[in-house]
Parts: sequence; C-alpha cells; structure tokens
Amino acid sequence: MPKKGPYAKGIAKREEILDTALDVFAEKGYRRASLRRIAEAVGLSQAGLLHHFSSKEQLFSEVLRKRDEVDVRIAGSSERDALGENPFGTLVDVVHRNAQVPGLVQLYATVSVDAADDDHPGHDYFVSRYRDFIAQLENHVRAEQSAGRIDAALDAHQIARIGIAVADGMQVQWMLDDHADMAQAIEYFWSLVTSIGRHG
Repeated sequence: MPKKGPYAKGIAKREEILDTALDVFAEKGYRRASLRRIAEAVGLSQAGLLHHFSSKEQLFSEVLRKRDEVDVRIAGSSERDALGENPFGTLVDVVHRNAQVPGLVQLYATVSVDAADDDHPGHDYFVSRYRDFIAQLENHVRAEQSAGRIDAALDAHQIARIGIAVADGMQVQWMLDDHADMAQAIEYFWSLVTSIGRHG
C-alpha cells in the first residue's frame, strides 16, 4: 500500500532535491553548486533544504548515491549487480558520461576522501560501494578465466582492485589535465589483462 500524508511528501521532496542537486552540480560545477543554489532551485531556504538531510555532508553523499542509481538505470542493470554483465564495459561507459559532468566528478573526488573518516555520513556508503564494485569486477574476471579468455594464474581480486584504482586515479588526473582520457586508460588496462598469457 503506498505511503500517504506528510511522510510521502517528505520522501518526494527529498528525491526532488537530489535530482535537482545532480542537475546543479552538472551545470554549475562543484565549486559553484552551493546549498543556496540548490535550495533556490527547489523553492526552499537553506534551512528548509537541510531539514531533509542531517548535514551538507549527508546531502552531498546522497547526491552521489542518486547518481549511482541513475547510472544503474542507464546501464539497464540492477542495484545488486550495478555494473551488469560486462563490468569493465559498464565502467568505461560511466566514465564517458562522467566526462560530460565535471562538477559531479569533483564532488565524488572530494566527498570520497572526506568519507574516509568513520564519522562522515557517507562513510558506510563508500565502503559498501567499493566492496560491491570490486566483488562484481572480481566475479567477472573469474568468469573470463573459467572461459579461458584471461590467464587463470592472475589474481582476480587484485585485478578488480587495480581496475577501480585506475578509474579513480584517472578522475584526479583528468581534473588536473582535461586531455587525460579516463575511459581510454581503463580500456587499455583491461586490454593488458586480457592479453597476458595469450602468447606464452
């Protein structure tokens, strides 16, 4: 039975805020996407905006969670298997889209570092996000090894970890040098993994 009344309105407003914040970060960039701009865009005061979130940090963490939900929908995958049947391919597609929204890349880079603090409201989200993405990539590598397309002697878990490290590290390089091709670096890393052992 659908929820009604103030609770449902609160959930709807929260979702509106997150959708709007995604647009503001994409359009204005991280530095100019202030709470004031987001609040004005949804017809609230800053205090009214934060009524729906415990803090600015929680709001920003939830914006990134919302971005993941959008990426999952675009990829046609599921929340449980966010990277789909071809995780490295999905990762490349996501990175291509990220290159169009530098403000969200800056938000992710900033909040992910801050979330290393156990007390940060986004800490658990980032811990589970990394754990889930690494597990999905690892499972894919193991499947490719079983099919004989990747050298079985390679450590699937380490390949998955390095794959995520390449994606995150390239985001930082790209923010400093927009000629750095994030997606191309991930594709090249994967080509190296799949080529190892072929000519042995």
